[in-house]
Amino acid sequence: MAEIVQQRIEERIPELEQLERVGLFTKKEVKSIIKRATALEYKLHRLIVNKEDFIAYIQYEINVLELIKKRRVHIHYQFKREEIEFPIIHRINSIFRRATNKWKDDVQLWLSHVAFCKKWATKGQISKVFSAMLAIHPDKPALWIMAAKSELEDRNSSESARHLFLRALRFHPNNKKVYKEYFRMELLHCEKLRKQKEELEKAEMDLGEYEFAPEILNGKLAEVVYKDATGKIKEAEFVISLLNIAAIFDFTKELQDSILQDLQTNYTEDSFTWDFMAKRELEAPGAGAELQSAKGRASDINRREERCCQVYEEGIKSLNTEPMWTCYVAFCLERVKRKTNVQELKEKRQGRILSVLQRAHDSSLLKEDYYKNWLQILLSSGDAEGAASVAMAATQRFSQSVSVWSLSLQTLIQLGSGDVSRLFQDALTLVNPKESLPLWQQQVQWSMANQSPEETEAVFKRGLLSAVAAVAMEMKQRYLDWSYHTGGYKKARKTFTSLQENRPLSKAFFTRMIEIEKEQETPKMNYLRDYYERALQEFGTSDDDLWLQYIQEELGPLGQPENCGKIHWRAMKFLEGESVQRFTSKYTLHQTGHL
Repeated sequence: MAEIVQQRIEERIPELEQLERVGLFTKKEVKSIIKRATALEYKLHRLIVNKEDFIAYIQYEINVLELIKKRRVHIHYQFKREEIEFPIIHRINSIFRRATNKWKDDVQLWLSHVAFCKKWATKGQISKVFSAMLAIHPDKPALWIMAAKSELEDRNSSESARHLFLRALRFHPNNKKVYKEYFRMELLHCEKLRKQKEELEKAEMDLGEYEFAPEILNGKLAEVVYKDATGKIKEAEFVISLLNIAAIFDFTKELQDSILQDLQTNYTEDSFTWDFMAKRELEAPGAGAELQSAKGRASDINRREERCCQVYEEGIKSLNTEPMWTCYVAFCLERVKRKTNVQELKEKRQGRILSVLQRAHDSSLLKEDYYKNWLQILLSSGDAEGAASVAMAATQRFSQSVSVWSLSLQTLIQLGSGDVSRLFQDALTLVNPKESLPLWQQQVQWSMANQSPEETEAVFKRGLLSAVAAVAMEMKQRYLDWSYHTGGYKKARKTFTSLQENRPLSKAFFTRMIEIEKEQETPKMNYLRDYYERALQEFGTSDDDLWLQYIQEELGPLGQPENCGKIHWRAMKFLEGESVQRFTSKYTLHQTGHL
Protein backbone atom coordinates (compact mmCIF):
# COMPACT_ATOMS: atom_id res chain seq x y z
CA MET A 1 0.00 0.00 0.00
CA ALA A 2 2.80 2.42 0.95
CA GLU A 3 4.47 1.89 -2.45
CA ILE A 4 1.27 2.78 -4.32
CA VAL A 5 0.71 5.88 -2.21
CA GLN A 6 4.32 6.94 -2.68
CA GLN A 7 4.02 6.47 -6.44
CA ARG A 8 0.87 8.60 -6.59
CA ILE A 9 2.52 11.37 -4.57
CA GLU A 10 5.59 11.30 -6.82
CA GLU A 11 3.31 11.69 -9.86
CA ARG A 12 2.19 15.03 -8.39
CA ILE A 13 5.71 16.46 -8.09
CA PRO A 14 5.93 18.03 -11.61
CA GLU A 15 2.72 20.04 -11.17
CA LEU A 16 3.71 21.07 -7.61
CA GLU A 17 7.14 22.23 -8.84
CA GLN A 18 5.41 24.29 -11.53
CA LEU A 19 3.07 25.83 -8.93
CA GLU A 20 6.06 26.90 -6.84
CA ARG A 21 8.18 27.98 -9.83
CA VAL A 22 5.54 30.32 -11.32
CA GLY A 23 4.70 31.80 -7.93
CA LEU A 24 1.17 30.49 -7.48
CA PHE A 25 2.05 28.61 -4.25
CA THR A 26 4.91 29.00 -1.74
CA LYS A 27 7.31 26.20 -0.76
CA LYS A 28 5.53 25.88 2.59
CA GLU A 29 2.12 25.54 0.88
CA VAL A 30 3.46 22.86 -1.48
CA LYS A 31 4.73 20.85 1.50
CA SER A 32 1.33 21.22 3.14
CA ILE A 33 -0.37 19.90 -0.02
CA ILE A 34 1.97 16.87 -0.12
CA LYS A 35 1.26 16.10 3.55
CA ARG A 36 -2.52 16.42 3.14
CA ALA A 37 -2.59 14.46 -0.13
CA THR A 38 -0.54 11.63 1.44
CA ALA A 39 -3.00 11.31 4.32
CA LEU A 40 -5.97 11.28 1.91
CA GLU A 41 -4.30 8.71 -0.36
CA TYR A 42 -3.67 6.37 2.57
CA LYS A 43 -7.38 6.51 3.45
CA LEU A 44 -8.29 5.40 -0.08
CA HIS A 45 -5.99 2.37 0.14
CA ARG A 46 -7.26 0.90 3.39
CA LEU A 47 -8.91 -2.55 3.40
CA ILE A 48 -12.31 -1.02 4.24
CA VAL A 49 -12.85 2.28 2.48
CA ASN A 50 -15.66 4.77 3.04
CA LYS A 51 -17.44 6.80 0.42
CA GLU A 52 -16.85 9.86 2.60
CA ASP A 53 -13.07 9.42 2.20
CA PHE A 54 -13.38 9.60 -1.59
CA ILE A 55 -15.65 12.63 -1.34
CA ALA A 56 -13.24 14.35 1.08
CA TYR A 57 -10.30 13.76 -1.32
CA ILE A 58 -12.29 15.04 -4.31
CA GLN A 59 -13.39 18.12 -2.37
CA TYR A 60 -9.81 18.84 -1.31
CA GLU A 61 -8.56 18.66 -4.91
CA ILE A 62 -11.41 20.90 -6.10
CA ASN A 63 -10.50 23.41 -3.37
CA VAL A 64 -6.92 23.40 -4.67
CA LEU A 65 -8.22 24.06 -8.20
CA GLU A 66 -10.35 26.95 -6.96
CA LEU A 67 -7.40 28.42 -5.10
CA ILE A 68 -5.18 28.18 -8.20
CA LYS A 69 -7.89 29.95 -10.20
CA LYS A 70 -8.02 32.83 -7.69
CA ARG A 71 -4.23 33.08 -7.48
CA ARG A 72 -3.98 33.23 -11.30
CA VAL A 73 -6.36 36.20 -11.33
CA HIS A 74 -4.48 37.86 -8.48
CA ILE A 75 -0.99 37.64 -10.07
CA HIS A 76 -2.28 37.88 -13.68
CA TYR A 77 -0.65 34.60 -14.75
CA GLN A 78 -2.56 32.49 -17.30
CA PHE A 79 0.04 30.05 -18.66
CA LYS A 80 1.04 26.37 -18.16
CA ARG A 81 -2.55 25.13 -17.62
CA GLU A 82 -1.67 21.80 -19.26
CA GLU A 83 1.08 21.25 -16.69
CA ILE A 84 -0.81 22.49 -13.60
CA GLU A 85 -4.65 22.20 -13.81
CA PHE A 86 -4.93 19.31 -16.29
CA PRO A 87 -3.19 16.71 -14.08
CA ILE A 88 -5.39 17.74 -11.11
CA ILE A 89 -8.56 17.48 -13.20
CA HIS A 90 -7.42 14.12 -14.53
CA ARG A 91 -6.78 12.92 -10.98
CA ILE A 92 -10.22 14.07 -9.76
CA ASN A 93 -11.88 12.24 -12.68
CA SER A 94 -9.90 9.14 -11.76
CA ILE A 95 -11.04 9.31 -8.10
CA PHE A 96 -14.65 9.83 -9.21
CA ARG A 97 -14.39 6.75 -11.47
CA ARG A 98 -13.04 4.65 -8.62
CA ALA A 99 -15.86 5.85 -6.36
CA THR A 100 -18.66 5.27 -8.90
CA ASN A 101 -17.26 1.82 -9.71
CA LYS A 102 -17.49 0.91 -6.04
CA TRP A 103 -20.83 2.61 -5.30
CA LYS A 104 -22.62 2.16 -8.61
CA ASP A 105 -26.12 2.69 -7.18
CA ASP A 106 -25.36 6.13 -5.75
CA VAL A 107 -26.94 8.41 -8.38
CA GLN A 108 -25.93 11.53 -6.46
CA LEU A 109 -22.27 10.51 -6.75
CA TRP A 110 -22.64 10.16 -10.53
CA LEU A 111 -24.34 13.54 -10.75
CA SER A 112 -21.56 15.13 -8.68
CA HIS A 113 -19.09 13.81 -11.27
CA VAL A 114 -21.23 15.30 -14.06
CA ALA A 115 -21.34 18.67 -12.24
CA PHE A 116 -17.55 18.63 -11.85
CA CYS A 117 -17.05 17.80 -15.53
CA LYS A 118 -19.33 20.67 -16.58
CA LYS A 119 -17.24 23.15 -14.63
CA TRP A 120 -13.70 21.84 -15.07
CA ALA A 121 -13.35 18.97 -17.50
CA THR A 122 -13.75 18.63 -21.27
CA LYS A 123 -17.10 18.21 -22.98
CA GLY A 124 -16.06 14.77 -24.17
CA GLN A 125 -15.52 13.72 -20.57
CA ILE A 126 -19.15 14.59 -19.71
CA SER A 127 -20.37 12.24 -22.45
CA LYS A 128 -18.22 9.41 -21.07
CA VAL A 129 -19.59 9.91 -17.54
CA PHE A 130 -23.20 9.97 -18.78
CA SER A 131 -22.55 6.87 -20.89
CA ALA A 132 -21.15 4.95 -17.90
CA MET A 133 -23.98 6.16 -15.65
CA LEU A 134 -26.74 5.17 -18.10
CA ALA A 135 -25.22 1.70 -18.49
CA ILE A 136 -25.80 1.25 -14.74
CA HIS A 137 -29.07 3.23 -14.43
CA PRO A 138 -31.05 2.77 -17.66
CA ASP A 139 -34.27 2.55 -15.60
CA LYS A 140 -34.23 6.26 -14.69
CA PRO A 141 -35.83 8.45 -17.42
CA ALA A 142 -34.61 11.68 -15.81
CA LEU A 143 -30.98 10.64 -16.36
CA TRP A 144 -31.58 9.96 -20.08
CA ILE A 145 -33.17 13.39 -20.44
CA MET A 146 -30.28 15.03 -18.57
CA ALA A 147 -27.74 13.27 -20.80
CA ALA A 148 -29.55 14.26 -24.00
CA LYS A 149 -29.84 17.89 -22.86
CA SER A 150 -26.14 17.91 -22.07
CA GLU A 151 -25.33 16.69 -25.60
CA LEU A 152 -27.51 19.42 -27.08
CA GLU A 153 -26.49 22.31 -24.83
CA ASP A 154 -22.89 21.52 -23.85
CA ARG A 155 -21.66 19.75 -26.98
CA ASN A 156 -24.06 21.34 -29.47
CA SER A 157 -24.75 17.87 -30.89
CA SER A 158 -28.39 17.35 -31.81
CA GLU A 159 -27.46 14.02 -33.45
CA SER A 160 -26.09 12.61 -30.18
CA ALA A 161 -29.08 14.00 -28.25
CA ARG A 162 -31.47 12.34 -30.72
CA HIS A 163 -29.61 9.05 -30.39
CA LEU A 164 -29.92 9.20 -26.59
CA PHE A 165 -33.65 9.96 -26.72
CA LEU A 166 -34.22 7.02 -29.08
CA ARG A 167 -32.30 4.74 -26.73
CA ALA A 168 -34.29 6.10 -23.78
CA LEU A 169 -37.55 5.25 -25.56
CA ARG A 170 -36.43 1.63 -25.92
CA PHE A 171 -36.27 1.41 -22.13
CA HIS A 172 -39.25 3.71 -21.49
CA PRO A 173 -41.59 3.43 -24.51
CA ASN A 174 -44.54 5.12 -22.78
CA ASN A 175 -42.80 7.80 -20.76
CA LYS A 176 -44.46 11.18 -21.30
CA LYS A 177 -41.57 13.25 -19.99
CA VAL A 178 -39.07 11.59 -22.36
CA TYR A 179 -41.37 12.20 -25.35
CA LYS A 180 -41.97 15.82 -24.36
CA GLU A 181 -38.27 16.57 -24.03
CA TYR A 182 -37.51 14.72 -27.29
CA PHE A 183 -40.20 16.78 -29.04
CA ARG A 184 -38.76 19.99 -27.56
CA MET A 185 -35.23 18.99 -28.63
CA GLU A 186 -36.28 18.49 -32.27
CA LEU A 187 -37.94 21.92 -32.30
CA LEU A 188 -34.84 23.53 -30.74
CA HIS A 189 -32.68 21.84 -33.38
CA CYS A 190 -35.00 23.14 -36.09
CA GLU A 191 -34.89 26.66 -34.65
CA LYS A 192 -31.07 26.57 -34.57
CA LEU A 193 -30.90 25.52 -38.25
CA ARG A 194 -33.34 28.26 -39.27
CA LYS A 195 -31.21 30.87 -37.48
CA GLN A 196 -28.05 29.56 -39.15
CA LYS A 197 -29.70 29.74 -42.59
CA GLU A 198 -30.98 33.25 -41.88
CA GLU A 199 -27.52 34.47 -40.83
CA LEU A 200 -25.87 32.91 -43.88
CA GLU A 201 -28.44 34.52 -46.18
CA LYS A 202 -27.91 37.90 -44.51
CA ALA A 203 -24.18 37.57 -45.09
CA GLU A 204 -24.96 36.63 -48.74
CA MET A 205 -22.64 33.64 -48.49
CA ASP A 206 -22.59 30.90 -51.09
CA LEU A 207 -23.90 27.77 -49.35
CA GLY A 208 -22.40 25.50 -51.99
CA GLU A 209 -23.26 21.88 -51.31
CA TYR A 210 -24.43 22.67 -47.78
CA GLU A 211 -28.21 22.84 -48.08
CA PHE A 212 -30.96 23.06 -45.47
CA ALA A 213 -33.71 20.49 -46.14
CA PRO A 214 -37.11 22.28 -46.18
CA GLU A 215 -38.75 19.37 -44.32
CA ILE A 216 -36.33 19.68 -41.40
CA LEU A 217 -36.65 23.48 -41.34
CA ASN A 218 -40.44 23.13 -41.15
CA GLY A 219 -40.30 20.84 -38.11
CA LYS A 220 -41.07 17.52 -39.82
CA LEU A 221 -38.79 15.64 -37.40
CA ALA A 222 -40.78 17.04 -34.46
CA GLU A 223 -43.98 15.97 -36.24
CA VAL A 224 -42.63 12.41 -36.51
CA VAL A 225 -41.91 12.43 -32.77
CA TYR A 226 -45.44 13.76 -32.12
CA LYS A 227 -47.07 11.01 -34.19
CA ASP A 228 -45.00 8.31 -32.51
CA ALA A 229 -45.78 9.70 -29.04
CA THR A 230 -49.54 10.07 -29.58
CA GLY A 231 -49.67 6.62 -31.17
CA LYS A 232 -48.54 5.16 -27.84
CA ILE A 233 -49.97 7.67 -25.34
CA LYS A 234 -53.58 8.48 -26.22
CA GLU A 235 -54.37 11.19 -23.66
CA ALA A 236 -55.70 14.67 -24.36
CA GLU A 237 -53.65 16.21 -21.53
CA PHE A 238 -50.46 14.82 -23.09
CA VAL A 239 -51.40 16.10 -26.57
CA ILE A 240 -52.11 19.55 -25.09
CA SER A 241 -48.70 19.56 -23.36
CA LEU A 242 -47.03 18.91 -26.74
CA LEU A 243 -49.12 21.66 -28.34
CA ASN A 244 -48.00 24.09 -25.61
CA ILE A 245 -44.36 23.20 -26.33
CA ALA A 246 -44.89 23.77 -30.06
CA ALA A 247 -46.55 27.15 -29.33
CA ILE A 248 -43.25 28.44 -27.85
CA PHE A 249 -41.70 28.42 -31.36
CA ASP A 250 -42.83 30.97 -33.96
CA PHE A 251 -42.35 28.69 -37.00
CA THR A 252 -44.71 25.90 -35.90
CA LYS A 253 -48.09 27.26 -37.04
CA GLU A 254 -48.72 24.31 -39.37
CA LEU A 255 -47.68 21.82 -36.70
CA GLN A 256 -49.90 23.54 -34.11
CA ASP A 257 -52.87 23.47 -36.49
CA SER A 258 -52.25 19.78 -37.13
CA ILE A 259 -52.12 18.99 -33.39
CA LEU A 260 -55.22 21.11 -32.77
CA GLN A 261 -57.08 19.25 -35.51
CA ASP A 262 -56.00 15.93 -34.01
CA LEU A 263 -57.21 17.08 -30.59
CA GLN A 264 -60.64 18.13 -31.87
CA THR A 265 -61.05 14.96 -33.92
CA ASN A 266 -59.80 12.20 -31.65
CA TYR A 267 -60.08 13.48 -28.09
CA THR A 268 -63.59 14.91 -27.74
CA GLU A 269 -64.39 12.30 -25.08
CA ASP A 270 -61.86 13.90 -22.74
CA SER A 271 -62.75 16.92 -20.57
CA PHE A 272 -59.19 18.29 -20.94
CA THR A 273 -59.87 18.88 -24.65
CA TRP A 274 -62.99 20.95 -24.02
CA ASP A 275 -61.32 22.84 -21.17
CA PHE A 276 -58.35 23.71 -23.39
CA MET A 277 -60.53 24.71 -26.36
CA ALA A 278 -62.73 26.89 -24.16
CA LYS A 279 -59.82 28.75 -22.57
CA ARG A 280 -58.34 29.46 -25.99
CA GLU A 281 -61.31 31.79 -26.57
CA LEU A 282 -59.89 34.14 -23.93
CA GLU A 283 -56.90 34.76 -26.20
CA ALA A 284 -59.04 35.86 -29.15
CA PRO A 285 -58.23 39.46 -30.25
CA GLY A 286 -60.64 42.19 -29.14
CA ALA A 287 -61.83 45.40 -30.81
CA GLY A 288 -59.05 48.01 -30.57
CA ALA A 289 -61.16 51.14 -30.20
CA GLU A 290 -63.36 49.60 -27.49
CA LEU A 291 -60.40 48.80 -25.25
CA GLN A 292 -59.69 52.46 -24.45
CA SER A 293 -62.20 52.75 -21.56
CA ALA A 294 -62.64 50.55 -18.47
CA LYS A 295 -66.23 49.73 -19.50
CA GLY A 296 -65.09 48.87 -22.99
CA ARG A 297 -62.42 46.52 -21.66
CA ALA A 298 -64.91 44.93 -19.28
CA SER A 299 -67.37 44.46 -22.15
CA ASP A 300 -64.66 42.82 -24.26
CA ILE A 301 -63.66 40.50 -21.39
CA ASN A 302 -67.29 39.58 -20.84
CA ARG A 303 -67.70 38.67 -24.54
CA ARG A 304 -64.61 36.45 -24.40
CA GLU A 305 -65.87 34.75 -21.25
CA GLU A 306 -69.25 34.18 -22.91
CA ARG A 307 -67.49 32.52 -25.85
CA CYS A 308 -65.58 30.30 -23.39
CA CYS A 309 -68.86 29.34 -21.75
CA GLN A 310 -70.39 28.45 -25.14
CA VAL A 311 -67.56 25.96 -25.69
CA TYR A 312 -68.09 24.53 -22.20
CA GLU A 313 -71.82 24.22 -22.93
CA GLU A 314 -71.03 22.25 -26.10
CA GLY A 315 -68.72 20.08 -24.01
CA ILE A 316 -71.48 19.43 -21.46
CA LYS A 317 -73.87 18.36 -24.24
CA SER A 318 -71.25 16.00 -25.63
CA LEU A 319 -69.74 14.85 -22.34
CA ASN A 320 -72.05 15.17 -19.31
CA THR A 321 -69.55 13.90 -16.70
CA GLU A 322 -68.18 15.09 -13.36
CA PRO A 323 -64.70 15.98 -14.80
CA MET A 324 -66.42 18.08 -17.51
CA TRP A 325 -68.54 19.97 -14.96
CA THR A 326 -65.44 20.34 -12.76
CA CYS A 327 -63.57 22.09 -15.58
CA TYR A 328 -66.57 24.39 -16.21
CA VAL A 329 -67.03 25.25 -12.52
CA ALA A 330 -63.27 25.77 -12.02
CA PHE A 331 -63.18 28.23 -14.94
CA CYS A 332 -66.20 30.22 -13.69
CA LEU A 333 -64.80 30.24 -10.16
CA GLU A 334 -61.41 31.51 -11.37
CA ARG A 335 -63.11 34.33 -13.28
CA VAL A 336 -65.37 35.36 -10.36
CA LYS A 337 -62.29 35.65 -8.09
CA ARG A 338 -60.68 38.16 -10.48
CA LYS A 339 -60.94 41.74 -9.28
CA THR A 340 -62.82 44.29 -11.33
CA ASN A 341 -64.22 47.74 -10.60
CA VAL A 342 -67.00 47.33 -13.18
CA GLN A 343 -70.08 46.23 -11.21
CA GLU A 344 -71.86 44.88 -14.29
CA LEU A 345 -69.02 42.43 -15.07
CA LYS A 346 -68.86 41.39 -11.41
CA GLU A 347 -72.61 40.62 -11.36
CA LYS A 348 -72.45 38.67 -14.61
CA ARG A 349 -69.61 36.53 -13.32
CA GLN A 350 -71.44 35.85 -10.06
CA GLY A 351 -74.67 34.99 -11.84
CA ARG A 352 -72.76 32.67 -14.18
CA ILE A 353 -71.00 30.73 -11.40
CA LEU A 354 -74.20 30.33 -9.38
CA SER A 355 -76.05 29.03 -12.44
CA VAL A 356 -73.30 26.53 -13.32
CA LEU A 357 -73.04 25.31 -9.70
CA GLN A 358 -76.81 24.79 -9.53
CA ARG A 359 -76.94 22.90 -12.82
CA ALA A 360 -73.96 20.69 -11.87
CA HIS A 361 -75.67 19.93 -8.55
CA ASP A 362 -78.98 19.15 -10.28
CA SER A 363 -77.09 16.69 -12.48
CA SER A 364 -75.52 15.13 -9.32
CA LEU A 365 -72.12 15.83 -10.89
CA LEU A 366 -70.81 18.64 -8.66
CA LYS A 367 -67.62 17.75 -6.77
CA GLU A 368 -67.78 17.81 -2.99
CA ASP A 369 -65.10 20.54 -2.71
CA TYR A 370 -67.18 23.06 -4.66
CA TYR A 371 -70.06 23.16 -2.16
CA LYS A 372 -67.83 25.22 0.13
CA ASN A 373 -67.27 27.79 -2.66
CA TRP A 374 -70.99 27.80 -3.40
CA LEU A 375 -71.90 28.51 0.23
CA GLN A 376 -69.27 31.25 0.49
CA ILE A 377 -70.64 33.02 -2.59
CA LEU A 378 -74.24 32.81 -1.32
CA LEU A 379 -73.32 34.02 2.17
CA SER A 380 -71.22 36.91 0.84
CA SER A 381 -74.12 38.02 -1.35
CA GLY A 382 -76.54 37.85 1.61
CA ASP A 383 -78.68 34.98 0.29
CA ALA A 384 -79.28 33.22 3.63
CA GLU A 385 -82.20 31.15 2.35
CA GLY A 386 -80.20 29.94 -0.65
CA ALA A 387 -77.20 29.08 1.57
CA ALA A 388 -79.40 27.07 3.97
CA SER A 389 -80.95 25.21 1.04
CA VAL A 390 -77.53 24.38 -0.46
CA ALA A 391 -76.21 23.29 2.95
CA MET A 392 -79.08 20.80 3.33
CA ALA A 393 -78.74 19.62 -0.27
CA ALA A 394 -75.01 19.00 0.23
CA THR A 395 -75.65 16.77 3.27
CA GLN A 396 -78.15 14.74 1.26
CA ARG A 397 -75.76 14.33 -1.67
CA PHE A 398 -72.69 13.50 0.46
CA SER A 399 -74.42 12.03 3.51
CA GLN A 400 -71.31 10.13 4.64
CA SER A 401 -68.81 12.98 4.29
CA VAL A 402 -67.61 14.48 7.57
CA SER A 403 -66.27 17.63 5.88
CA VAL A 404 -69.61 18.30 4.12
CA TRP A 405 -71.61 17.80 7.31
CA SER A 406 -69.20 20.00 9.25
CA LEU A 407 -69.39 22.80 6.67
CA SER A 408 -73.17 22.57 6.32
CA LEU A 409 -73.78 22.54 10.08
CA GLN A 410 -71.43 25.51 10.49
CA THR A 411 -73.45 27.38 7.85
CA LEU A 412 -76.82 26.47 9.40
CA ILE A 413 -75.57 27.46 12.89
CA GLN A 414 -74.34 30.79 11.49
CA LEU A 415 -77.73 31.40 9.85
CA GLY A 416 -79.65 30.18 12.89
CA SER A 417 -81.82 27.94 10.76
CA GLY A 418 -82.85 24.29 11.01
CA ASP A 419 -83.06 21.91 13.94
CA VAL A 420 -79.32 21.81 14.61
CA SER A 421 -79.53 19.25 17.43
CA ARG A 422 -81.38 16.77 15.21
CA LEU A 423 -78.99 17.43 12.32
CA PHE A 424 -76.01 16.57 14.54
CA GLN A 425 -77.70 13.28 15.44
CA ASP A 426 -78.35 12.58 11.74
CA ALA A 427 -74.75 13.38 10.87
CA LEU A 428 -73.31 11.11 13.58
CA THR A 429 -75.61 8.30 12.48
CA LEU A 430 -74.61 8.53 8.80
CA VAL A 431 -70.86 9.15 8.87
CA ASN A 432 -68.23 6.54 9.62
CA PRO A 433 -67.79 6.54 13.44
CA LYS A 434 -63.99 6.36 13.03
CA GLU A 435 -64.05 9.75 11.23
CA SER A 436 -66.67 11.40 13.47
CA LEU A 437 -64.39 13.22 15.98
CA PRO A 438 -64.63 16.66 14.24
CA LEU A 439 -68.46 16.43 14.40
CA TRP A 440 -68.40 15.57 18.11
CA GLN A 441 -66.09 18.53 18.76
CA GLN A 442 -68.36 20.81 16.73
CA GLN A 443 -71.48 19.57 18.54
CA VAL A 444 -69.95 20.07 21.99
CA GLN A 445 -68.85 23.61 21.09
CA TRP A 446 -72.32 24.44 19.75
CA SER A 447 -74.09 22.87 22.72
CA MET A 448 -71.98 24.78 25.28
CA ALA A 449 -72.87 28.05 23.51
CA ASN A 450 -76.53 27.38 22.74
CA GLN A 451 -77.99 24.67 25.02
CA SER A 452 -78.68 24.25 28.73
CA PRO A 453 -76.04 22.60 30.98
CA GLU A 454 -78.23 19.48 31.23
CA GLU A 455 -78.41 19.12 27.44
CA THR A 456 -74.65 19.71 27.08
CA GLU A 457 -73.95 17.08 29.74
CA ALA A 458 -76.15 14.65 27.80
CA VAL A 459 -74.03 15.30 24.68
CA PHE A 460 -70.87 14.56 26.67
CA LYS A 461 -72.31 11.35 28.06
CA ARG A 462 -73.31 10.15 24.58
CA GLY A 463 -69.77 10.86 23.41
CA LEU A 464 -68.28 8.91 26.33
CA LEU A 465 -70.12 5.81 25.11
CA SER A 466 -68.55 5.98 21.64
CA ALA A 467 -66.79 2.80 20.52
CA VAL A 468 -64.13 4.96 18.85
CA ALA A 469 -61.24 5.48 21.28
CA ALA A 470 -60.29 8.93 19.94
CA VAL A 471 -63.86 10.22 20.45
CA ALA A 472 -64.23 8.75 23.95
CA MET A 473 -60.85 10.15 25.10
CA GLU A 474 -61.56 13.62 23.67
CA MET A 475 -65.00 13.69 25.31
CA LYS A 476 -63.51 12.74 28.73
CA GLN A 477 -61.01 15.60 28.58
CA ARG A 478 -63.58 18.14 27.38
CA TYR A 479 -66.18 16.92 29.91
CA LEU A 480 -63.67 17.37 32.75
CA ASP A 481 -62.77 20.86 31.53
CA TRP A 482 -66.44 21.83 31.09
CA SER A 483 -67.31 20.45 34.57
CA TYR A 484 -64.61 22.66 36.12
CA HIS A 485 -65.75 25.82 34.31
CA THR A 486 -69.46 25.30 35.00
CA GLY A 487 -69.48 23.61 38.44
CA GLY A 488 -66.09 24.41 39.91
CA TYR A 489 -63.50 22.22 41.61
CA LYS A 490 -65.97 19.86 43.35
CA LYS A 491 -67.79 19.02 40.14
CA ALA A 492 -64.47 18.50 38.31
CA ARG A 493 -63.31 16.06 41.06
CA LYS A 494 -66.59 14.22 40.89
CA THR A 495 -66.35 13.95 37.07
CA PHE A 496 -62.74 12.77 37.28
CA THR A 497 -63.56 10.14 39.92
CA SER A 498 -66.44 8.79 37.84
CA LEU A 499 -64.35 8.54 34.66
CA GLN A 500 -60.85 7.58 35.84
CA GLU A 501 -61.55 3.84 35.54
CA ASN A 502 -63.41 4.02 32.22
CA ARG A 503 -60.98 3.11 29.44
CA PRO A 504 -59.77 4.30 26.95
CA LEU A 505 -57.96 7.08 28.80
CA SER A 506 -55.62 9.79 27.59
CA LYS A 507 -52.66 11.36 29.34
CA ALA A 508 -54.28 14.79 28.74
CA PHE A 509 -57.25 13.73 30.93
CA PHE A 510 -54.95 13.19 33.94
CA THR A 511 -52.67 16.19 33.30
CA ARG A 512 -55.75 18.45 33.10
CA MET A 513 -56.92 17.24 36.53
CA ILE A 514 -53.41 17.86 37.90
CA GLU A 515 -53.57 21.44 36.48
CA ILE A 516 -57.01 21.98 38.05
CA GLU A 517 -55.70 20.80 41.45
CA LYS A 518 -52.70 23.12 41.23
CA GLU A 519 -54.96 26.08 40.35
CA GLN A 520 -56.64 25.86 43.79
CA GLU A 521 -55.66 28.16 46.64
CA THR A 522 -54.48 25.22 48.75
CA PRO A 523 -53.64 22.29 46.45
CA LYS A 524 -53.59 18.91 48.20
CA MET A 525 -50.43 16.88 47.60
CA ASN A 526 -52.24 13.65 48.46
CA TYR A 527 -54.67 14.26 45.60
CA LEU A 528 -51.82 15.13 43.23
CA ARG A 529 -50.08 11.87 44.14
CA ASP A 530 -53.30 9.97 43.48
CA TYR A 531 -53.61 11.56 40.01
CA TYR A 532 -49.97 10.77 39.14
CA GLU A 533 -50.26 7.21 40.44
CA ARG A 534 -53.43 6.62 38.44
CA ALA A 535 -51.85 8.10 35.30
CA LEU A 536 -48.74 5.93 35.76
CA GLN A 537 -50.93 2.82 35.94
CA GLU A 538 -51.97 3.61 32.37
CA PHE A 539 -48.83 5.13 30.85
CA GLY A 540 -45.99 4.21 33.24
CA THR A 541 -44.33 1.71 30.91
CA SER A 542 -43.71 4.16 28.07
CA ASP A 543 -44.09 7.78 29.22
CA ASP A 544 -40.76 8.84 30.75
CA ASP A 545 -41.90 12.50 30.99
CA LEU A 546 -44.72 11.54 33.38
CA TRP A 547 -42.26 9.98 35.86
CA LEU A 548 -40.03 13.05 35.60
CA GLN A 549 -43.00 15.39 36.27
CA TYR A 550 -43.93 13.32 39.33
CA ILE A 551 -40.36 13.65 40.67
CA GLN A 552 -40.42 17.43 40.04
CA GLU A 553 -43.73 17.64 41.91
CA GLU A 554 -42.17 15.95 44.97
CA LEU A 555 -39.24 18.37 44.76
CA GLY A 556 -41.69 21.29 44.79
CA PRO A 557 -42.98 23.25 47.84
CA LEU A 558 -45.81 20.76 48.47
CA GLY A 559 -43.83 17.55 48.02
CA GLN A 560 -41.43 15.41 50.01
CA PRO A 561 -37.99 15.18 48.31
CA GLU A 562 -37.21 11.92 50.12
CA ASN A 563 -39.85 10.22 47.94
CA CYS A 564 -37.88 10.95 44.73
CA GLY A 565 -35.53 7.99 45.18
CA LYS A 566 -38.45 5.53 45.35
CA ILE A 567 -40.10 7.09 42.31
CA HIS A 568 -36.82 6.88 40.38
CA TRP A 569 -36.40 3.21 41.35
CA ARG A 570 -39.99 2.44 40.23
CA ALA A 571 -39.47 4.31 36.95
CA MET A 572 -36.39 2.27 36.12
CA LYS A 573 -38.35 -0.89 36.92
CA PHE A 574 -41.52 -0.06 34.96
CA LEU A 575 -40.22 1.78 31.88
CA GLU A 576 -39.52 -0.32 28.80
CA GLY A 577 -37.29 -0.07 25.70
CA GLU A 578 -35.85 3.31 24.67
CA SER A 579 -37.92 5.18 27.28
CA VAL A 580 -35.48 3.92 30.00
CA GLN A 581 -32.53 5.61 28.27
CA ARG A 582 -34.52 8.82 27.67
CA PHE A 583 -35.60 8.93 31.32
CA THR A 584 -32.02 8.36 32.56
CA SER A 585 -30.67 11.19 30.32
CA LYS A 586 -33.39 13.65 31.36
CA TYR A 587 -33.09 12.74 35.04
CA THR A 588 -29.31 13.30 34.92
CA LEU A 589 -29.79 16.69 33.22
CA HIS A 590 -32.37 17.61 35.86
CA GLN A 591 -30.04 16.60 38.69
CA THR A 592 -27.25 18.78 37.27
CA GLY A 593 -29.58 21.73 36.81
CA HIS A 594 -29.61 21.67 33.00
CA LEU A 595 -33.32 20.85 32.64
